[in-house]
Amino acid sequence: MEERMVKFFAKDSNKVAIHAVPGHFSTGHSHINYYINITSLKSRVSEARELARLLAGKFTSNITVDTIVCMDGMEVVGAFLAEELEKLNIMTITNLHETVYVVPPEFNSNNQMIFRDNSIPAIQGKHVLLLLATTTTGVTIHQSLECIRYYGGSVVGVVSAFSTVREVEGFKVECAFNEEDVPGYATYPASECPFCKKGHRVEAMVNGFGYSKL
Repeated sequence: MEERMVKFFAKDSNKVAIHAVPGHFSTGHSHINYYINITSLKSRVSEARELARLLAGKFTSNITVDTIVCMDGMEVVGAFLAEELEKLNIMTITNLHETVYVVPPEFNSNNQMIFRDNSIPAIQGKHVLLLLATTTTGVTIHQSLECIRYYGGSVVGVVSAFSTVREVEGFKVECAFNEEDVPGYATYPASECPFCKKGHRVEAMVNGFGYSKL
């Protein structure tokens, strides 16, 4: 797969890029014709910092953030995002410790998103920004919003490194990349996938963490 990889830079920065692999892939909720690899954005400090700067720049009005909930291993980006929001002076922290919590959720054996008792204070009564790696259907966002609200958090925004979803439950999904940045990118319900209808096998299962070849 790696030999087919194509690099696309962000419109607003030549220091941030995603790597897209054409093919036939399955996410947890759809089939896609490009696997979007953002591993370097999550694991390289300089790139994570620049991605956070781009995402923070999407907020042009005041936003109150106590906690950033990081999906898909986005904690490094989340920490830099908290710093960038502070630099822009558009964040008012209301929690007792006057700092931002950066926390990941956990998924139990039934694939339900949960927070352990020791993490609940970072959610309950807090203004929460949801941060994701890639978003193609919005299902994970819906699940995350439901979970955050269940634990008493108030969602104030949704951001993703790559997203084909524009809005979920009234929240605009802010992103550094969308499908227009990857020419020809498409996502399909599994029942309507043109590759499946032609008998082309799925190459890999993919999610925000990476891929597993089949």
